[in-house]
Amino acid sequence: CARYNSHMRCDLHVHTRHSGMCTIPLLRRVCRESYNQPLEVYEKLKRLGMDLVTITDHDSIDAVEELRSRPDFFLSEEVTCTLPSGNQLHVGVYDITERDHIELHRRRHDFESLSAWLIDNDLFFSANHVFSSLTGRRSLEDFHLMETAFPALETRNGHMLASANANAAWMADFTARAEVGGSDAHAMASVGCAWTVVPGARDRQEYLRGLRRGMGRVRGETGGYGKLTRDVLAIGRQMLRENPATLPIVALAWMVPLILLHNSVREAVFARWWMARYRQSCSTRSVAARIAEVSV
Repeated sequence: CARYNSHMRCDLHVHTRHSGMCTIPLLRRVCRESYNQPLEVYEKLKRLGMDLVTITDHDSIDAVEELRSRPDFFLSEEVTCTLPSGNQLHVGVYDITERDHIELHRRRHDFESLSAWLIDNDLFFSANHVFSSLTGRRSLEDFHLMETAFPALETRNGHMLASANANAAWMADFTARAEVGGSDAHAMASVGCAWTVVPGARDRQEYLRGLRRGMGRVRGETGGYGKLTRDVLAIGRQMLRENPATLPIVALAWMVPLILLHNSVREAVFARWWMARYRQSCSTRSVAARIAEVSV
């Protein structure tokens, strides 16, 4: 009975200061993606009741140095990869080694090579924030690739709109992909706001095995304009604290709510547009498959 009453949870998407510099042209030389300290992230996640802790920095595993001694920590990474279409995608790769990191970084712009390494080394990975324009353009080819090349989709991202998360959940159900979720926190206030539960898991191995088997259940918050505005302003304050010379940039903070409002509208349109096109594609392929079946 204890086995079936137990469960483990982990925020599978969280960032620290090791995620590198901001990708916005005006800020890329002076502002970090996140100012979260790894140990502070760890301690907050434990206070929130996470049984396991991982860090998924952008193309970096430097946070491991501060956390490798923790028995409930495992190393992960959010890899920025280039798809065959030329578009970019963030890929969550979980429970990796330092050798894996080196190979993932070396192969990330060659998707066939990257995929081969992931499969050959039995690594569990997910396509993150699929219905978001965060990494740029999408194509139907990208969505079709996710159906076959990815064992999991991120269906609860604590900073994506509810509609984008719902679209990813529909896609996961339709294609029988495993589901994962996490806060995608770049500021401390959002750390642990979303997570993935695996019922019956008693240790890290059982938790990860459960994710592979599609037993993960996503929980927690979705994103929204208010939360994103709060976190961006928090990152701006941290930037100023670390580098007082950025005061002229921080003085433009009054523009942040307007910029993020525009971004929220764009994200909503992006999610709706691609969901409509993807569902239409699914319907067309389903009809074609039935016709082929009847013909045989």
